[in-house]
Amino acid sequence: MGKMDYLQEKPIAVLGGGATARGHAACAALAGREVRLYELPDFFEGLGCIKENREIRLSGIQESLYGFKREGLAKIDVVTSDMEEAVKDAGIIVVSFPAVGYKAFLEMLIPCLEDGMVVHFTTANFGSLIMRKMMRESGCNKRIVIGEWSSQPYGIRIKSAGGQQMPEVSVNYWAISLRGSALPMIDQEKFFESKQYLPSLDSVVHPVRGDTVADIGFSNVNPILHCPGTILGVGTMENWGVIYGGDKHDFSIYSHAYCPSISKVQLALYKEECSIAEAMGVGIQDFKEEAFFSRSNILGSEHMGDKFVVPFNEQYKLAMGTGPFTIRNRYITEDIPVGCHIFWELAKKFGVKVPIIESMINLASVMTGMDFWKTGVTLEDLDIDHMDKGQLNSYLRDGLYTK
Repeated sequence: MGKMDYLQEKPIAVLGGGATARGHAACAALAGREVRLYELPDFFEGLGCIKENREIRLSGIQESLYGFKREGLAKIDVVTSDMEEAVKDAGIIVVSFPAVGYKAFLEMLIPCLEDGMVVHFTTANFGSLIMRKMMRESGCNKRIVIGEWSSQPYGIRIKSAGGQQMPEVSVNYWAISLRGSALPMIDQEKFFESKQYLPSLDSVVHPVRGDTVADIGFSNVNPILHCPGTILGVGTMENWGVIYGGDKHDFSIYSHAYCPSISKVQLALYKEECSIAEAMGVGIQDFKEEAFFSRSNILGSEHMGDKFVVPFNEQYKLAMGTGPFTIRNRYITEDIPVGCHIFWELAKKFGVKVPIIESMINLASVMTGMDFWKTGVTLEDLDIDHMDKGQLNSYLRDGLYTK
């Protein structure tokens, strides 16, 4: 496809209706780009007045190491439940919805793909592998670039009052560094060049080139932070606003649950991921042990750089009110069946023992009453179950798929 500057003149399509998708759409519109926002028909009514008014306000504290800020009332050019209307002639497509919904969105997207499109998955949950599999199954051979980022470029929430959502998203912080990769890696240059044409990534001034999309999946901090934090902090969460604490909705695992003992479990889970990555022959983000032992934990470096630390004897005010408020939250219902279960399947395939990851899946299944061993994403879902180490690396790096 040559240079990627053609993306500057093309619309940006954002797929999803939650806080992160609304943020991507609003940020791009405020930067002067043509933006289309798509939500599945079954969930389209959940956009509320955004459907008719096509307006999203971007606000919030917007903490940023380098002072980046983008705020105001954004006018979205198209808000639709028609995928073809959303992506026709688009350049960049942002996939920003829970991983459990990938297949539903991708079934709609793939027939509408056009040569030259660049797909950005935020946050990394091996969505690129699922998409490439579905493209093969449907006979789609469009020449597109697909890549993933290790996290969203911000901490963001939909603003609400009295139980009603408002057409406004509040950004707590902007990330300065994210890790990314393309599938296959031979598209890495194109993927990273396309970043400069996606305004919602403007705060990410230190992008890091990961070693395959498997690296990006392992480098997603959510399973490491969310699963031990929520499961081991469940007593604090379920008692907050009941027998101690104030308003239930002021709770945060970062502010009220994290402690040195939970940090030890988070570090142990990370080390298990490192062992899997090593056995596979792929990379993973390098975190120092001391980075785990604070309230800001390993999220801090993504947000404000390696020097950012909120110690345990201080309150992490920025995180207050971010929850979760129930065990049946995406911190568990996404990060266990997608992140942890994929890690477990890879560990089993490559002969790595992962007792911490197994314990997270077991405890989450009991606490939620949901059998994540049965519902978790498998290597078959990613279409890599039949590959050995060499074949998998050839696929991830060079796009050489082995049947």
